[in-house]
Amino acid sequence: MRTLEIPELSLVLLVGVSGSGKSTFASRHFLGTEVISSDAARAWVSDDENDQDATKDAFDVVHFLAGKRLARGKLTVIDATNIQPAARRSLVEVAREHDVLPVAIVLDVPEAECVARTEAREDREFGGAVVRRQAATMRRGLKSLKREGFRGVHTLRGEEIEDVEIRRTRLFSDLRDEAGPFDVIGDVHGCLPELESLLTELGWVLTRDERDRAVGARHPKGRRAVFLGDLVDRGPDTPGVLRLAMGMVASGDAFAVAGNHEAKLVRALDGKDVTVAHGLQDSLDQLAQEDSAFVAAARDFMDGLIAHYVLDGGRLVVAHAGLKEAYHGRASGRVRAFALYGDTTGETDEYGLPVRLPWADEYRGRAMVLYGHTPVPTPEWTNNTMCLDTGCVFGGSLTARRYPEKDVVSVPAEREYYEPVRPLASPGGPGGEREAGLLDVADVMGSGGVETALMGRVSVRTENAAPALEVLSRFSVPPEWLIYLPPTMSPVPASTVEGVLEHPADAFAAFRKDGVAAVVCEEKHMGSRAVAVIARNADAARRRFGSDGARTGAVYTRSGRDAFGGALGEQLVDAVRQGLEAAGLFDELGSDWVALDTELLPWSAKAQGLLRSHYAQVGAAARGALPVAVEALAAAQARGLDVEALASRVAARAANAEAFVEAYRRYCWPVEGLTGVRIAPFQVLASEVATYEERPHAWHLEIADRLVAVAPELFTTTRRREVVLDDEESCAAGVAWWAELTSAGGEGMVVKPVLNLDSSRSRPTQPGLKVRGPEYLRIIYGADYLDPESLTRLKGRSVSRKRSLAVREYALGIEGLRRAAAAEPLWRVHECAFAVMALESEPLDPRL
Repeated sequence: MRTLEIPELSLVLLVGVSGSGKSTFASRHFLGTEVISSDAARAWVSDDENDQDATKDAFDVVHFLAGKRLARGKLTVIDATNIQPAARRSLVEVAREHDVLPVAIVLDVPEAECVARTEAREDREFGGAVVRRQAATMRRGLKSLKREGFRGVHTLRGEEIEDVEIRRTRLFSDLRDEAGPFDVIGDVHGCLPELESLLTELGWVLTRDERDRAVGARHPKGRRAVFLGDLVDRGPDTPGVLRLAMGMVASGDAFAVAGNHEAKLVRALDGKDVTVAHGLQDSLDQLAQEDSAFVAAARDFMDGLIAHYVLDGGRLVVAHAGLKEAYHGRASGRVRAFALYGDTTGETDEYGLPVRLPWADEYRGRAMVLYGHTPVPTPEWTNNTMCLDTGCVFGGSLTARRYPEKDVVSVPAEREYYEPVRPLASPGGPGGEREAGLLDVADVMGSGGVETALMGRVSVRTENAAPALEVLSRFSVPPEWLIYLPPTMSPVPASTVEGVLEHPADAFAAFRKDGVAAVVCEEKHMGSRAVAVIARNADAARRRFGSDGARTGAVYTRSGRDAFGGALGEQLVDAVRQGLEAAGLFDELGSDWVALDTELLPWSAKAQGLLRSHYAQVGAAARGALPVAVEALAAAQARGLDVEALASRVAARAANAEAFVEAYRRYCWPVEGLTGVRIAPFQVLASEVATYEERPHAWHLEIADRLVAVAPELFTTTRRREVVLDDEESCAAGVAWWAELTSAGGEGMVVKPVLNLDSSRSRPTQPGLKVRGPEYLRIIYGADYLDPESLTRLKGRSVSRKRSLAVREYALGIEGLRRAAAAEPLWRVHECAFAVMALESEPLDPRL
């Protein structure tokens, strides 16, 4: 059996005359959705696949569909005769427009066999003469196929057509299965002493030969290095750098991408006419001192370097000069040129160097892009990209970025080896970096959305962006503090248990179905959700959040508003800070800022307006009217009137009204200043060194208990109980604990996976399910909701959309925290909070 290898992302042209079996071949080896047939396209535009007058329109459709599929990264097969060079050229151009490789598969079937097949088909209106003309045209064009730009030309004859296997191969740039961890190293430019020092600083162990030359390195923890190109030129020891990098790549301890200096050095070694400048002569002189075998090996190594790599499932892209998102994982001359030279205008600046466009300023891709090429004083984030060329050869430093940890490690240059032609550029290039605090609504609206590690891209509807913009621009805390908005939380599905709408057994069942082994049941506090982002001092607030000194933290609600304004808000921030300091959390976490997820109590502290305008008025009206009606009906009964059924209903409503008032009053108590205000922390969200969503809930609640211990006048504990889901007794104990909480007036409980976020899962489970008590739900559904007719109706509710919303908002929240902990630009953090706020505008039953 013959095997044909084709790139898994390519444009495949089937070439053959009518009757050669192209459609049969396509259906045997490709998905139906991968094949675009010219006959089908004629039928689409004219209702007749034999209508030759519709050919031009049909191929417009073919080109359009092929372009759309290739833009989405989908292999595409063109089922047409493709025998004329002009027709092939137009399709090769489509492939080039989308930076994919064109491949031709020629079915060279004997002319007589094709004629016989065609004449036997009732749906063909042309005869053997047409097929013979096609065959003659194809034979004339076969020799020129490879010159037409095809990456591969495969010709099949006779039995080969029936006995062939199509094997899809990855592009050389596709290393998505390589997850790291990596140490990504910027431009070395022959600076061997600094490279050895940097590797040692990163924990690598160098391997040396009998002449004490570094010929390899290995990391004891299995890390691998990634060289970002420009290993050569300008510096003192280009051969030594090549020898070390070649050894590391050969042993599987490193990857390397091509730089423009390697490309030029290869051409020079090959005797091509190149301009000897920018340190090329240094490399040629140094290599002239090496033996010919080493020079030949170095030449082959540099010539074989790939222009860019896509790593870690598409989350990391490395290229010498960077790479815009449309080019990730693509293959073409312009992709390679961009990766080696950057986005240039073709002009030169006053220093005689190419004018480069600041592609990183407009980058919005989900992948982190690490690159070099244009030296910068210090590595800085620009829209999820970072330049790691810090000008070592010019007397700066040699820099690496650990991935996925995202921390930067640099070693200073021993001296200036080469005088720079111009001053080092800013990371953003000539256009400068996008202002860190600037949020562009287009970043999150429509199909763009926000790319998250947990759920991919989360989209935001245009109609939902406007209200989010209104709230966050007019009412929220300053955006530098708005690093996180808590997700909504879904209730459990309606319970089948008699007399209740929500029950813990349904939460246990839902998590059991998701494969969760154990959950923690946390007491649900009836208050206002609040996020506390607290800097240790004014210097930390200024350094990390850009504060002007007016704020050293914020405690804000789910809508991003200050929990308390003015001096009272400052007092609350100070009180939380004192608690964190007293509990030793700043030191323990190694951070000068900490973010907590909490509940602010009492409910009445933030809901006075709602209480007065809604709950109190309803309660007062019911308590004023219903007792009078009860008395009147009792008097009517005393006179012998048959109003027993009505009297019973009104009496039940009066009792329900009393229960309603009692329900909301449980969550109200007087406060004066901060006296009476309580905070119930239940999760440490993030610090400047990490996020903590993968720590088990027990760890978070133990820290909360420490805060309660040092400041009991402010912090209150969250009671909890763990439940093992395959243990009936444990589940029964969890249900009994819920009943105890709710019968004593508690709101209910929240059920969460014990492990918190389980990173081994492909998608997150619900972060929590709330199970509210029967009496508390009177506040939500009304005083009479437990009446059998009302309860039956409510049990028909659906929570699927709420669950979907909760997990999307959770993914956005975690993404924002991770960006904040990694010190990404503020707009990158803030867009996640914006998206959560926009999702809150989706039409859902607010009672859920």
